[in-house]
Amino acid sequence: MGAIRNVAKVWKSQPTIEGAGVHLNRAFGSANPRLDPFLLLDDFRSGNPRDYLPGFPWHPHRGIETITYMLHGTVEHGDSMGNAGVIAPGDVQWMTAGSGIIHQEMPKGESKGLMGGFQLWANLPAASKMMDPRYREVKQETIPAVETGDGAVARVIAGTVEGTTGPVQDVVTQPTYMDVTVPPGATFHYEIEQGKNAFAYVIEGGGYFDPDRDVYAMDFMGGSYCDFGKDCLLGAQTLVSFGDGNEIAVSAQDEAVRFLLAAAFPLNEPVAWYGPIVMNTREELQVAFDEYQNGTFIKNPGKE
Repeated sequence: MGAIRNVAKVWKSQPTIEGAGVHLNRAFGSANPRLDPFLLLDDFRSGNPRDYLPGFPWHPHRGIETITYMLHGTVEHGDSMGNAGVIAPGDVQWMTAGSGIIHQEMPKGESKGLMGGFQLWANLPAASKMMDPRYREVKQETIPAVETGDGAVARVIAGTVEGTTGPVQDVVTQPTYMDVTVPPGATFHYEIEQGKNAFAYVIEGGGYFDPDRDVYAMDFMGGSYCDFGKDCLLGAQTLVSFGDGNEIAVSAQDEAVRFLLAAAFPLNEPVAWYGPIVMNTREELQVAFDEYQNGTFIKNPGKE
């Protein structure tokens, strides 16, 4: 047992429109020292096809990794390297844009119209911004579901839980990324190295994200979510940023809580970001957009 991390900041995801008109909720979408190296988290769950069918037609990326995790429906993917495929419920698409990639993501719902998942952006360090792009399609059957000693179940995409390592490895920032469900009455304990940034995003249910359950210790963005005092239950579509320490403790009381958990060491580098391109300087951004306009953006055409 080490120093348990308290909740440092809490905020709700906010509605926004992206792509060709996709309605989604954005948990965060800016360079925040508390979340570095993570840049953006979008929650695109909907039962209305009009919210998602416009999709994300062909567009470029450079300097980041995009991680798409599906819960419902499918997303059809294609890119400038010649990769193509479909990710279904439980699948992950982990794309390293590196020096540059152009791709599209077109969602489709289940038979009753339900479609949903999450897209997380992870920054690349300056030394890796122009690495060769790569695409990994990770099927749900290869993602281990680890039942922990305290009764929780963690689907481990990247990182290690109780000796079981997720299928996404050899990532520059060596992140942890998992989908955790804590049943009523249980507490999930997980060690996260001191100095790493860590956040949780509540998918469903509600839980307590530090042992004190003390709202006075929390910094709220966009208003408070509980009466000021103790026993602050944090529910769906809430983003929880943890303070420093080397362990988190998440407990459920009367209902289960399901959440995404991500952690990594911060890059502590300058961020120059516009749209789908993330570099370190404005000059590098300008180069990227100039290259996109003149047809020299793609450095590694892959299979083509």
